[in-house]
Amino acid sequence: MVTDLISYEPATGAELWRGKTGDIDREVSAAREAWPRWAASSLSERLTVIRAVASRMRGETEKLADLIARETGKPLWEARAEIEGVIERVDISVKAYADRSSQRRVDGKPGVRSALRHKPHGVLAVITPFNMPVLIPAGHIIPALVAGNAVVFKPSEKVPATSQFLIDLFHKTGIPPGVVRIVQGNGEAGRKLSEHPGIDGTLFTGSANSGIQLHRQSANRPDKLLSLEMGGNNPIIVWDTKDIHSAAVLIVQSAFLSAGQRCTAARRLIVKDELFDVVVSEVKRLADRLVIGDPHGEPAPFMGPVIDNDTADGLTESFVALMSHGGRPIKHMARPIKDRPFLTPGIIDVSTMIERPDIELFGPLLQCVRVPDFEMAIDEANNTRFGLTTALIGGSPEQYNQFWANSRAGIVNWNAATNGSIGQAPCGGVGLSGNCRPGGYYSADQVAYPVVSSENEIPKGMIGIGLKADEFDGTSLG
Repeated sequence: MVTDLISYEPATGAELWRGKTGDIDREVSAAREAWPRWAASSLSERLTVIRAVASRMRGETEKLADLIARETGKPLWEARAEIEGVIERVDISVKAYADRSSQRRVDGKPGVRSALRHKPHGVLAVITPFNMPVLIPAGHIIPALVAGNAVVFKPSEKVPATSQFLIDLFHKTGIPPGVVRIVQGNGEAGRKLSEHPGIDGTLFTGSANSGIQLHRQSANRPDKLLSLEMGGNNPIIVWDTKDIHSAAVLIVQSAFLSAGQRCTAARRLIVKDELFDVVVSEVKRLADRLVIGDPHGEPAPFMGPVIDNDTADGLTESFVALMSHGGRPIKHMARPIKDRPFLTPGIIDVSTMIERPDIELFGPLLQCVRVPDFEMAIDEANNTRFGLTTALIGGSPEQYNQFWANSRAGIVNWNAATNGSIGQAPCGGVGLSGNCRPGGYYSADQVAYPVVSSENEIPKGMIGIGLKADEFDGTSLG
């Protein structure tokens, strides 16, 4: 059933966009019809129009940044940075495809020519969250197009305006309209799209719960690609550092950038017992100074609101639940503007809690744990079903090597924030954070499959063992 879909600005509550939910059958059909011609086009032809995306987006930066800021609530400076990330993603995707999916000769039997090539899967579903409404989709769509796939994109229902703008921009650059389609709708629409018989695979970024549902529904379809990039209950350890201020800066950036609405955000702070009070005090001091306000405000805020009031309500309720189960509040989470989803960062000491919830609290809420020794710090960091990112601040090179070797995560950092990404590197995790199909630079691995060929211009064959003697006696049949 076609229904209205409405997007509201988190900072103001004003209606931003209104449209209809999409027709999955129609969009998949359009993509399937357009895909063969796109796949048959040369790589150079595809790259010409794909590279135009970067140029077009650069020209639309201010218009698109304003839309992102209004629809997500993130500060304007952060929206601009996200767009710059998309522009960089174009060249990175082209390089990654050449690096990881190029056509090349491979060693084979003597006298036989062997080749390795890659083929696109066909029509891929791309399902993404609200928090980076252009960078995350582009991180899937651009590599898929480079490889020769068509795409049906199902964005979060919380960012339909930005998502429609992105797809319109792709079409304006010359990418055939049928090659990139969009289906607006809720989470159920994403699940229906993924299981559609016209879809050859799904590239998903989002919550662990949604990823698990996609995994379950695909259990009887091993022929369909399923790439899952999910969230994290990410730890950050502080150990034997004299630069407490720099440590606090990295913690605040890890925990509260994007109002904590990043899958790579630090959720748990683990600190050596004798450093705990001084580190946590400095983190609180910095958090108290953070400007929280309208995404277009002056001075520019560090944080805008979270995505909506339901999310803000859930986070404040989670903070209260942690307190009621033994958590000691260090900085209370508050709602500074009535009826709007602005939140002040919440910091809470959960060291004495008997059971700590292993869930991703997607917002500016940091749980702190004090530990007596380094081995226990690593054990505490690994005390999660997730495994996306982790970081050590301080410590010796030997301790970092121990931390790296024993950390169960796809991203392991030293003296760096948990949420800093490297463009020419994979991005993904293990456990409930993913199914070992990382994105980022390694997206090229997901969007095409390898085909190995042994090739000769004329047929040659011989059986050298295991044949009976030839019974033909040579007598002429004439």
